[in-house]
Amino acid sequence: MKSSIIKIVGIITIALTVSTNCKSETGSKKKTIFSDFLSIPMAGNSWAVKDNENSVQTIAKSGVEHWDNPANKINTYFRTGRSGKIELAVRLRVKSGKSKINCQIGHDSKNLSISNIEFDTIRIGSFDLKDAGYQTLVLSGIEKTADTFVEITNLFIKGEAIDQSVRFVKDDFYWGRRGPSVHLGYEIPADAGDVAYFYNEITVPTGNDVEGSYFMANGFAEGYFGIQVNSTTERRILFSVWSPFKTDKPSDIPEDQKIILLKKGNDVRAGAFGNEGSGGQSYRKYIWKSGTTYRFLLKGIPSENNSTDYSAYFYAPEIGKWELIASFRRPKTTTYLKHPHSFLENFMPQNGYLTRMAYYTNQWVFNTSGQWIELTKANFTADATARKEARLDYAGGTEGGKFYLKNCGFFSENTLIDSSFSRSGTGQKPEIDFTLLP
Repeated sequence: MKSSIIKIVGIITIALTVSTNCKSETGSKKKTIFSDFLSIPMAGNSWAVKDNENSVQTIAKSGVEHWDNPANKINTYFRTGRSGKIELAVRLRVKSGKSKINCQIGHDSKNLSISNIEFDTIRIGSFDLKDAGYQTLVLSGIEKTADTFVEITNLFIKGEAIDQSVRFVKDDFYWGRRGPSVHLGYEIPADAGDVAYFYNEITVPTGNDVEGSYFMANGFAEGYFGIQVNSTTERRILFSVWSPFKTDKPSDIPEDQKIILLKKGNDVRAGAFGNEGSGGQSYRKYIWKSGTTYRFLLKGIPSENNSTDYSAYFYAPEIGKWELIASFRRPKTTTYLKHPHSFLENFMPQNGYLTRMAYYTNQWVFNTSGQWIELTKANFTADATARKEARLDYAGGTEGGKFYLKNCGFFSENTLIDSSFSRSGTGQKPEIDFTLLP
């Protein structure tokens, strides 16, 4: 049983109105309709799902626009604080001809025939929500005479299940579609001294290695190190160090503040990165496997001329030895390792409707006095998408004596942000001969 703390969602006021672009038009006259419904933008809350597999994205800035594949289903998610009756309507149109779609929540479904070529808001009907939490409206294409089924901008909801506790993505659609990122910050004992190495392990359970996932194992104050899923045929081991110069453009970094590559391992590519800060990045393409435990070791020690050197090592049990990913030098920095942490994020917005999780186990640090110290306490945090309650599908804590992180997929249970957790110590310190590291 998970020892995570279930969060009680705070109450905020939501105005149950629709904007003027959600009106039906007849000639030059406009009449406001569905003014007592709550409007949910499809662009930030819908995903195209093809037989439970990833599909080409059919969700644009305005909502559903390129729905041409009858195998694709459009899933729209919103969260309610209670069960009960709900009324649904949608603002939509066909480009030409006629279409028929099926609208389903739970076991209730209704067919909707559409022939209007101008946007109009059409009532779908009444549904019964059996439980509180995340709800999924599934739209299926039945018939069409044009190239696409329909274009949809908004879903409208009202009823006894709808109150101020309803949650959905209202803005920042790119981040809302990526979903909430979650973190574990490990507590170093106050008497640990200077930390030269940070050791961690990750196991991604079978079925949780979703495309777009970054399972970050060894985070530190100046960078991060972990594994990710880039596509159906590519996975990476990724290690990056931020420049002390704050910018999203690598070209803006002054020469004396650029990250210096000291060495890289076999088959490792290295260069600069940007967009989320800038610095030096290295990665190795490697088909790591779900269900297998991988080991990570990070070294960080002060070096010459007010700089610090960072080295990342990866241990795959199928290879049976430690391998160097890369060593970087960070200028204008004199420090040992600080702020050890892990995180889990999704970097593909089109896959933000799929759940992924990982176990983070057996954390240790090695100090300059030659002692291994086990880290058994962690603080759970989440990003702005979670904190502003745009998405509530996040969790973390302990399970079976292991730390874990979980996000995306619109599961209804979540964990109180800033909760603290502890696991039982294993006493199984890493057996590493540092002199043999490449």
